[in-house]
Amino acid sequence: MTPPSSPSSSSLLLSPSSPSSSAAFFVICILHSLIALTSGFLMMFRINEIYSLTHGSETAAKMVASNPHDQLLIETSDSFAGLLLFAIGFLIFMVSFVRDKAFQLFFAKGCTVLHIFMAMWRVYFERRVEDLSWDLLRKTVGDFLLALSWVFFLVYSWREKYD
Repeated sequence: MTPPSSPSSSSLLLSPSSPSSSAAFFVICILHSLIALTSGFLMMFRINEIYSLTHGSETAAKMVASNPHDQLLIETSDSFAGLLLFAIGFLIFMVSFVRDKAFQLFFAKGCTVLHIFMAMWRVYFERRVEDLSWDLLRKTVGDFLLALSWVFFLVYSWREKYD
């Protein structure tokens, strides 16, 4: 008598062409992962250049504190934020190989809500910081575009399900 087969962890992983998974989910996860990994790396190791590039050199000089203690606190905070973003990118990379359709839909809905909340946070709180408010529109549009990529996946999945 053979024991009933149970799904192993390897059966939940996929190659992107697996029939029970969506290639769109894989591609979106890889793109989001690359964005998060790159941003996290730059935040950890090239924060001064990023400040100058995104905010301009005058605002970047304001963002770097006047005394060494405050500067160390800001650099440490930015490094930890970059490390968190790098870890999120690595996690999204790992999630891209999951082939469970229910999980993919749940993950896409969660990411959509997360990006929308991030855009709302920017509108309600970041606009109050004078030095950061000038590029609020660019960042908010970026958040909505990232959310839109997950919405496209959800619509694509819905279309596959009902066609």
